[in-house]
Amino acid sequence: MRIGALAFALLSAVGVAPAVAQDGYPNRPIHIVIPFPAGGPADIAARIIGQKMTEDWGQPVVIDNRPGGNTIIGAEYVARAAPDGYTLLMAIDSTLVMNQYVYKSLPYDPLDDFAPITTTVKSMSLLAVQADGGPKSVKELIARAKAAPGKLNFGAGTITAQLMGVLFNKAAGIDVVYVPFQGTAQTVQGLLTGSADMVYAGNVVIGPLIDSGKARALAKLDSRKEPYPDLPTLAAAADLQNFDDLSVWLGMVAPRATPKPIVDKLNREIVHILSEPDVKAKFDNTGNFAVTDTPDEFAAFIRKEAARWEKALKEANIKFD
Repeated sequence: MRIGALAFALLSAVGVAPAVAQDGYPNRPIHIVIPFPAGGPADIAARIIGQKMTEDWGQPVVIDNRPGGNTIIGAEYVARAAPDGYTLLMAIDSTLVMNQYVYKSLPYDPLDDFAPITTTVKSMSLLAVQADGGPKSVKELIARAKAAPGKLNFGAGTITAQLMGVLFNKAAGIDVVYVPFQGTAQTVQGLLTGSADMVYAGNVVIGPLIDSGKARALAKLDSRKEPYPDLPTLAAAADLQNFDDLSVWLGMVAPRATPKPIVDKLNREIVHILSEPDVKAKFDNTGNFAVTDTPDEFAAFIRKEAARWEKALKEANIKFD
């Protein structure tokens, strides 16, 4: 009897208790880690989602900015967190795809250390310059760059944005120097202060400066019309035949081994939030397009993107160690 009672107690501890916890999820604050400083596309998206989750579930959602190391600091923190659904990561494509090709080793495995929940956003990026004194077209920019090789620079706050600049330099036959920034918000600030001659930045951040006349958009790196239907794609503006769209995407993930019922509940909630007309309009109008899928579809998308960008990153020779 005593052995049976002990076995029952152990089963209750490892079996029933998690099931009860899942049924009551969430019953305390949820932390969404953003691997960037405040003010960038990932931060903005997470705050919108977090506010709605708080309203729907009655539990606080805390936005935890942990920038640094091309998102490695935030990613490692979440990868090592308890797999209970209370620590999530708003990952960017570089977190789950690019980093593995530009670092010799990572403190996390982008494919195996996370439980994908859903994609959240595909962000339109723009090539922009200062409104005062900057070129008025992509062709003028190319002409200036060719007239003074190595004198102009471009700012980028993510590996994807850096890749945009490297690929465009190669396709257009220009020598423009890369200047690194920590996130999109700081990249845009660099444009305003003159630290960067041009930037590749998400419209959700650079857009307000374009609308206010402080910056000028020369081209978009996405073929969708809104929110700038008359702005040409970079390929069209530069007469490049084989220059693909380069959309930055974001997605929510949890630590590996997070119970499937919790992952599924999070997926349903985020899909619901991003399908609400007011939320979807808020995202779409800023060029931060709301996109969702199932956990399995998101996992397959990550692997497809990894295969897509491996060759391009190796050819671009972007390395950080």
